[in-house]
Amino acid sequence: MRILIADDHTLVRAGLRRLLEGLPGMVVVAEARSGRETMDLIALHRPDVVLLDLSMPDGSGLDVAEAMRRRHPEIAAVVCSMHSDAETVRRALDVGVRGFVLKDAAVAELELAVRAAAVGELFLSPRVSGALLAPHVRPTGVGAGVDALSPRQREILRRLGHGETTKQIAAALEISVKTVESHRARIMETLRLRRASELVRYATRYVDGRNGDDGKPPL
Repeated sequence: MRILIADDHTLVRAGLRRLLEGLPGMVVVAEARSGRETMDLIALHRPDVVLLDLSMPDGSGLDVAEAMRRRHPEIAAVVCSMHSDAETVRRALDVGVRGFVLKDAAVAELELAVRAAAVGELFLSPRVSGALLAPHVRPTGVGAGVDALSPRQREILRRLGHGETTKQIAAALEISVKTVESHRARIMETLRLRRASELVRYATRYVDGRNGDDGKPPL
């Protein structure tokens, strides 16, 4: 697996390189210090995954992720940052980021995020998932939106809320990845969710037993 690290701090890049190259099957092909350099090196090296910091000297790492989605949709972006506020996480998911981990996360979380992103899966650190929860929403019972789902769809929603990837859910339920993806699409349609970030937020709150008064999470 070919990885590009984009971070403007030399020591951070060196540490990430050492960690990643100590994991089986991973090699760091390049390091970038800015958004512009990141895009240039992506075109040159064609990595499988780009590990992005949010703060760049010439802009936001999310701007880079958005540009990647337009120009190189086959390359996965994973954010590695100290920022985990809900608005930042939602925007990251909306621009196509496939993973979001914090810089003080365990190495195992970083590995899971990179490997999941490389195969088109989504991975969020538990604390990042928690940031999607609206702090002003009081605990209530799960609303009618979930009641309209089938038992299998509720099980998939629960597993999504626990941070499992589509591939992990497929293996646990002994069904195909395409079947899980189909269930995800029907869940979003039933719950009237438009974005992956909204599904993750809903699923996390579902696991916590929290929901809005109308059975739908506030968007």
